[in-house]
Amino acid sequence: MKHKLAIGALIIVGGIAYLTSPKDVPSASSAPQSNATQGALAQVLIPEVLSQNAQIGKRAFDATCAACHGTNAAGQVGVAPPLVHKIYEPSHHGDDAFQRAAASGVRAHHWRFGDMPPVDGVTRGDVTMIIAYIRELQRANGIN
Repeated sequence: MKHKLAIGALIIVGGIAYLTSPKDVPSASSAPQSNATQGALAQVLIPEVLSQNAQIGKRAFDATCAACHGTNAAGQVGVAPPLVHKIYEPSHHGDDAFQRAAASGVRAHHWRFGDMPPVDGVTRGDVTMIIAYIRELQRANGIN
C-alpha cells in the first residue's frame, strides 16, 4: 500500500512540475559562450572588434537595455528575451521594429515575459547605435 502511495505522489508531483513549466518558449542560442552570465538565456560570442557605432551602441545598451535584456543582449531568465537570437534577425525584426519598441513599447508575442514598456529618455539616434551593436553581436553568432 505504501509503495502505491509513493508512486501516486511521484506522478502527482511530476504532473504539477510539467504543468507549471514554461512551454512554447523558443530555445536560447547555441553559439559558443564567451560571456557567461548567471541567468542569461543565450550564450553570446563577443566579436573581437566592434565598429565605432557599435561601441557607442554598447554603451547606450548597457545604460538603457542591459538591466532587462542582460549583458551583451543575452536575455535574463524571467525578465526579458535575448536579442542575440534568430527571432530578432533583420529579416524578421528589422531595425524599425527596434525603434518602435523603444519609442512605444511592444506587446509580448514571441516570449512569455509580458509587454515591453517604452524606454524613457532614449532617442532615435541612441537606438540606431544600439541596433548597430545588436546586429554586430548577431552576426558574430551566425544570425544574419
